[in-house]
Amino acid sequence: MTILRAVFLLAVSAPALLAQRARARELGVAPGVFAPGRHNAITDVAGVRVGQVTLTQGDNVRTGVTAILPHAGNLYRDRVPAALHVGNGFGKLLGVTQLRELGELESPILLTCTLCVWKAADAMVEHLLAAPDMQQVRSINVVVGETNDGGLNDIRARPVTADAVRRALTEATDGPVAEGSVGAGTGTVAFGWKGGIGTSSRVLPTRFGGYTIGVLVQSNFGGILQVLGAPVGRELDQYAFRGASNGGADDGDGSIMIVVATDAPLSDRNLERLASRAMLGVSRTGSSASNGSGDYVLAFSTAAEVRRAWDAPRLSTTEIANEQMSALFQAVVEATEEAILNSLFMATTVTGNGRTIEAIPLDRLREVLRRYGVTPP
Repeated sequence: MTILRAVFLLAVSAPALLAQRARARELGVAPGVFAPGRHNAITDVAGVRVGQVTLTQGDNVRTGVTAILPHAGNLYRDRVPAALHVGNGFGKLLGVTQLRELGELESPILLTCTLCVWKAADAMVEHLLAAPDMQQVRSINVVVGETNDGGLNDIRARPVTADAVRRALTEATDGPVAEGSVGAGTGTVAFGWKGGIGTSSRVLPTRFGGYTIGVLVQSNFGGILQVLGAPVGRELDQYAFRGASNGGADDGDGSIMIVVATDAPLSDRNLERLASRAMLGVSRTGSSASNGSGDYVLAFSTAAEVRRAWDAPRLSTTEIANEQMSALFQAVVEATEEAILNSLFMATTVTGNGRTIEAIPLDRLREVLRRYGVTPP
């Protein structure tokens, strides 16, 4: 079976599978105090687009690519301020030394599997340099993040292709974002259940600026799952260190990639402050950012006031003051928490590479949420 045909068959069966799943809010789980945007997704930030290609082939390939584009133009020519926060640096995040040095993003962000980072980067470079207005470019800094899906995916085969990368970039849209076992989340695992892609957004009230904050995650990490304080992991007997008394090895290792977008006019300095708060949303779900967990947050602003033309002799920007950041901090914590929960609740059971990882059972989850007063009895 070819990859293309496998992807087609997955798409055909997806509606039936997804009908059995639910986003956090459909289960009555609504973290925080701010309201989500129209799609409750990173694409609620105007101009942001997401493209995903799911690769499933035979019994062993379960991986994919997720692309996040800050705007529809040429990012190399019309750059956006950006920043990185490292929660724990056990990962292979490509392109971030220049991003940190210059405080700007000049390419889309790709997410994929660990050993596919360099293939994905090469494919994106080739695609971007082929544009008519890029013929004289001799240096470009592409950003590619990853989590390790080697449990469900034959990661050593490095199955991500240039065509998959090209499709993720060119087919990106600004509408609803597919979640769960799709794209770069096809083979990932979180809290012992099937993880994947999740997204959420928040829109601030007018008195706090009316800005939108969107978050997308690739969840592949461990810990002791809690949902709005309910000890779901313990109640469902699925959590890190569960076998500590008898020599169990599960210590919550894994990784999470987090991409934060906002239309608030922020400098790279305040974007780094915003990115750091996303880790608070991760901790709310029960992670302790273990030794083997690569926990990274990339944040960028799409605001016209802070755009950076590649050949501008000087920059003149208008950004919000430090005193106006607190509501944005709250919003990114809420959206990150909900995006992670969506990645879990929307994920479907996946078998691959000789293993099966079950989706979190929503019926049992509902019982725990009712018992602990998260949702009505």
